[in-house]
Amino acid sequence: MTPQKYQFCLDACNACATACESCAASCLVEDNVKMMASCIALDMDCSRICSVAAGFLARGSLFAQHVCKLCADICHACALECGRHDAPHCQECAEACHRCAKECLAIFTD
Repeated sequence: MTPQKYQFCLDACNACATACESCAASCLVEDNVKMMASCIALDMDCSRICSVAAGFLARGSLFAQHVCKLCADICHACALECGRHDAPHCQECAEACHRCAKECLAIFTD
């Protein structure tokens, strides 16, 4: 695996990690933080796996596809949770998660 071949996925992972961190931070200042607990937890999980996947991709790891499959699964879950909330930061995060999941799954078609 060459890192350049998966640049779109790597970029999507980094963008998603950033969106998830921003969403979690924004959720923490919502009026009803307790209602956002699942969103915050998934944001943190998603951000972490996206960062890990980006590292595996950048190194051209033999295990990158395995990590990206897990990343896609967590991104889907995060997108569903964030999509349930009307806050702009949640909607933006859901979009970033959808893009990342799509790119992570696309590496399996190469």
